[in-house]
Amino acid sequence: MGALRLAALCLAALTTLSQGVTYQPNWASIDSRPLPAWYDQSKLGIFVHWGVFSVPSISSEWFWERWQGEKPDPKVVQFMKDNYRPDFTYGDFGKEFTAEFFDADQWAKIFEASGAKYIVFVSKHHEGYTNWPSKYSFNWNSMDVGPNRDIVGELATAVRKTDLIFGLYHSLFEWFHPLYLQDKANNFTTQDFVARKTMPELFEIVNKYKPEVIWSDGDWEAPDVYWNSTNFIAWLYNESPVKDTVVTNDRWGIGVTCHHGGYLTCMDRYNPGVKQNRKFENAMTIDKASWGFRRNAYLEDYLTMDELIKTLIVTVSCGGNLLVNVGPTKYGMIAPIYEERLRDLGQWMQVNGDGIYGSHPWTYQNDTKNPDVWYTMKADGSSKDVYAFVLKWPTNDVLTLGAPVPTSTTKVTLMGYQAPLNFTKTGSQGVSVQLSEVQYALLPCEWAWTFKLTNIAN
Repeated sequence: MGALRLAALCLAALTTLSQGVTYQPNWASIDSRPLPAWYDQSKLGIFVHWGVFSVPSISSEWFWERWQGEKPDPKVVQFMKDNYRPDFTYGDFGKEFTAEFFDADQWAKIFEASGAKYIVFVSKHHEGYTNWPSKYSFNWNSMDVGPNRDIVGELATAVRKTDLIFGLYHSLFEWFHPLYLQDKANNFTTQDFVARKTMPELFEIVNKYKPEVIWSDGDWEAPDVYWNSTNFIAWLYNESPVKDTVVTNDRWGIGVTCHHGGYLTCMDRYNPGVKQNRKFENAMTIDKASWGFRRNAYLEDYLTMDELIKTLIVTVSCGGNLLVNVGPTKYGMIAPIYEERLRDLGQWMQVNGDGIYGSHPWTYQNDTKNPDVWYTMKADGSSKDVYAFVLKWPTNDVLTLGAPVPTSTTKVTLMGYQAPLNFTKTGSQGVSVQLSEVQYALLPCEWAWTFKLTNIAN
């Protein structure tokens, strides 16, 4: 276990244990649990969507549903008609999920190089295929069909050799599982699927792999009482092997999302652009159209570094964490374009991470005069540092900021550039920072730049 990870988890454990609380299986009690400190301090995580959907690798991870669901996608239907025999089933893709180049240690190195502090790996998506040898998914798991490997176990071991924290995504429902479809037909008055599939799987992955994040999904068709959500979370917080450090999201049943749970996700790619009262996470994709790998994606379908870093800055400025998704190939490789984005993000974080990790929203999120500037802050006792993230370098060698109120001891520095910068006060509020001495060719990073303001009045 990495030293930084161990320290963060110990702090989180002390924070929770000091409360001496037994959480009850209701939302009022569950919502009262303090969020373990490591999660808010981390700011950046990596999401990984990998499964049998990575074999056809067109459309998205919803391929099966778009082929044979209630409202099929004509393009997906035609793709199957043109390329596969008439009696081909989705299950036949399973043996082609080969993962022959999957190297968990290499993945962990890439994720660590991104500057992320935690990962969330898809243990099971809505297709029902489990990336671990589940006792509750016979002949539809990564040991019985496809790789013949415990994917979750290998990745958990590799990640824990680094300072990253390991978490798991798990889908509550499955599109075509007969027990779920029968419960649905019964208007969810029966719970055979929950009792025999969903809950046993959740207990299994927590007890076996001890993830510090449980990222629930697939909740939107049924209420939380059908899923037994509060009973599971109460166990998770009170009795599980990760009870003091684990965090959960909000996708636990109809009406629960964006209201209850450990932190809020609200919707995919949730980036409100204004400060939130509760901790949230912006789960988003580098591929704008899919969470899973797509063979037919074009370069324009991927976020540029400018877009990715702006998303991170705006999210953190408003109090959120960013969860950046990549989709590996069926054979276990993280495509070079994903790796490049993650490594470039890590290089940016090496210069600017002081304004991201452990930061908090400031009085202002977006500057009052310059729309291309967003803020975070750090406070330690009576001292406070404010970080201004500048998305576009000024063309006139003057950075105009409308929000800060300088004092006689204020200093302005550019992260990664040693010398303090000269500035002038503009009226009762605001500063103009002189940049003429900063050579553009020697800027410490390529995409966005962080100016640290110390000893300001607000």
